[in-house]
Amino acid sequence: MKLHTIDTGYFKLDGGAMFGVVPKSIWNKLNESDPNNMCNWAMRCMLVEDGNKLILIDNGIGDKQSDKFFSYYYLSGDKSLDSSLKNAGFSKDDITDVFLTHLHFDHCGGSIMWNKDRSAFVPAFKNAHFWSNAEHWEWATKPNPREKASFLSENIMPMKESGQLKFYNKNSENELGFKVQTVNGHTESMMLPMIQYKGRTIVFMADLIPSAGHLPVPYVMAYDTRPLLTLGEKSNFLDEALRNNYVLYFEHDPVNECCTLMQTEKGIRANEFFKLNDL
Repeated sequence: MKLHTIDTGYFKLDGGAMFGVVPKSIWNKLNESDPNNMCNWAMRCMLVEDGNKLILIDNGIGDKQSDKFFSYYYLSGDKSLDSSLKNAGFSKDDITDVFLTHLHFDHCGGSIMWNKDRSAFVPAFKNAHFWSNAEHWEWATKPNPREKASFLSENIMPMKESGQLKFYNKNSENELGFKVQTVNGHTESMMLPMIQYKGRTIVFMADLIPSAGHLPVPYVMAYDTRPLLTLGEKSNFLDEALRNNYVLYFEHDPVNECCTLMQTEKGIRANEFFKLNDL
């Protein structure tokens, strides 16, 4: 097995929304905002090369939305999904499976693209299965008003219409080669891949702990639908991660890819930071 970091660029989100009840005087030291209160965040995905499987975990925001849509998010960076896949020696057509932690637009937007004459949306990975789960799919396709702006039908429905959609269940671990931990505080049934690699457990954190700045348990995003549930899920996960020496892989941290954990007087915090390639 070989793991590859897939950088798809950066975008900006409101710092207050990203840190919830934490005052700006505190969170601004963790990720300094611009004059509009916007902070820069990564859209860092992962490629799992395992035998005849090539599994892409999440795929960023994509490039098919309107200029008006993208103007809200200030996209930046010299990396893209295509360039990162090419750097790893692959293309979209090589991908066998696209595993989606959840269906918010910044995690699944790259799944779908325009066809050649821009008359319809089609899967960007023509040879891949798209993986979600039944509970989250139901949640995303019948969205509540609070999350509706994050679940875009053009990112979601073409997966099903193409016949390429599969739902993760208890038997899917054998097919994909890794376990999944499901959490429900951010959104219903978000999946966290747990990958055995070089004798370590690498956990793709998605939006449970989007950055190292979110390691303190009360640092919960205002985007979370059930923030009190997130508190419990984070606390339980951090205890488990510390006990088992997990490596946390951050999807949105603009600087840090991975870290290990240690116990401090203030709670569980980052110990060592490093890149995935350093393992």
